[in-house]
Amino acid sequence: PVSVGMSLDIASIDTISEINMDYTATIFLRQRWTDERLCFDGNKSLSLDGRLVEMLWVPDTFIVDSKKSFLHDITVENRLIRIYPNGTVLYALRITTTVACSMDLTKYPMDKQTCTLQLESCKI
Repeated sequence: PVSVGMSLDIASIDTISEINMDYTATIFLRQRWTDERLCFDGNKSLSLDGRLVEMLWVPDTFIVDSKKSFLHDITVENRLIRIYPNGTVLYALRITTTVACSMDLTKYPMDKQTCTLQLESCKI
């Protein structure tokens, strides 16, 4: 098994739709793991072009209850891959996602809603 560390920053909450029971947010997702096959001599990290991600193993992380998501790709895909001499990989990307959120509006306008953003990965 590979232990993957994750962090997530919400850059913006773009829309909240009471009619569609969802919200749209732009997030920065960072994942870090170690792959001994990528160890190399040196003391500086290597930053790789995001298009090289197809050549590496990456976690199959997904957003639970996502209705629609996309990676930003203005000029190039907004992905970062950095590999450290000890084989640690940092993989970061910017995602905009629309996520389902069941809202109870029976007490509107005195209601309070809680929407979640959950990430999961398949274990095989």
